[in-house]
Amino acid sequence: MRIRNRMRGKQREKHMCFSLCFSSGDRIRTCDLRVMSPTSYHCSTPHCIFLYFCVCKDTYFLNTNKKKMHKAGFVSIIGFPNAGKSTLLNAILGEKLVIVTPKAQTTRKRTFGIYNDDEYQIVFCDTPGFIPDPRYELHKTMNNMVEDTFGDADVMIYITDPVIKETGELGEKLRKISYPLLILINKADTTSADELNNVAAFLEKEFPSATVKTISALHGFNVDRIVPFLKQYMKEHPPYYPKDDLSDRDVRFFVSEIIREKLLNLYFREIPYAAEVVIDDYKDDENISRIRAIIYVERETQKMIVLGKGGHAIKKLGIQSRQDIERFIGKKVFLEITVKVLKNWRSDPEVLKKLGF
Repeated sequence: MRIRNRMRGKQREKHMCFSLCFSSGDRIRTCDLRVMSPTSYHCSTPHCIFLYFCVCKDTYFLNTNKKKMHKAGFVSIIGFPNAGKSTLLNAILGEKLVIVTPKAQTTRKRTFGIYNDDEYQIVFCDTPGFIPDPRYELHKTMNNMVEDTFGDADVMIYITDPVIKETGELGEKLRKISYPLLILINKADTTSADELNNVAAFLEKEFPSATVKTISALHGFNVDRIVPFLKQYMKEHPPYYPKDDLSDRDVRFFVSEIIREKLLNLYFREIPYAAEVVIDDYKDDENISRIRAIIYVERETQKMIVLGKGGHAIKKLGIQSRQDIERFIGKKVFLEITVKVLKNWRSDPEVLKKLGF
């Protein structure tokens, strides 16, 4: 099941369009796009001639001219942990697509969030927070995800908070990019105007070719200015994804993330960071979805904490997770959660691959 944009529902009811395509080669499947760079996609897209037959009330039109210009591109969102990357993506899309908690390192995997309008498609890449001193193999893998986005982006967004003192290794990488850089000073509502001006001056000196703006992703301050700014850097290109898609991820991924969000909110200290959620089974019947999830932890003592005395803690986790999953997929859910020990999974590269990292 794909994640569709719920906000575009009735836009096609105005007219019906039929297209004929004469191609010099095979079409590229959507699934192929997920592992292709924009350059590779452009080079391998066949040249097509489109004929549009539009039925609008009682009038028929035949248009053999050039198709309407469409622009698209990729925008990576990077920063240090807890800077507000996921909050920003949700604010831009107008929906809670990715999980958000006050805890650092909430985001562990790259996720595409797709903005669409009639003439543009902007594919935003939400990334894990860059960890300067990685302790586990998991942290190194997350840092690699961030670095991978440098080669795929048409525009880079670096988001930070007002208390920044230095940009470190991440700043060195940002100074080497040859495409536009937008720096967003987030959480503008948490500090004074003088402090914001000082941080902006510091960043403008560090990155002379970048554009620096202040925002509050949580409260929507200046968020509406981001998409218009990015549109000027999008290139003429057909959509990379179907125009109704909201993300490249499937429902299983978002269900596992919802459960992990509850883990982050309900448990303290090491538990949320030592836990990973995997959807073991997902059956989507007509009136109900039956989901079996596994929570992996590293030690037996952690398992006992997740379960709680008499299973009280896991029951609370299950109730809150089920309620959010039902709101997300729009139907009843039967959710079964089990807890298993997978020793030192954060430090084992082979296990991390099996867990989808």
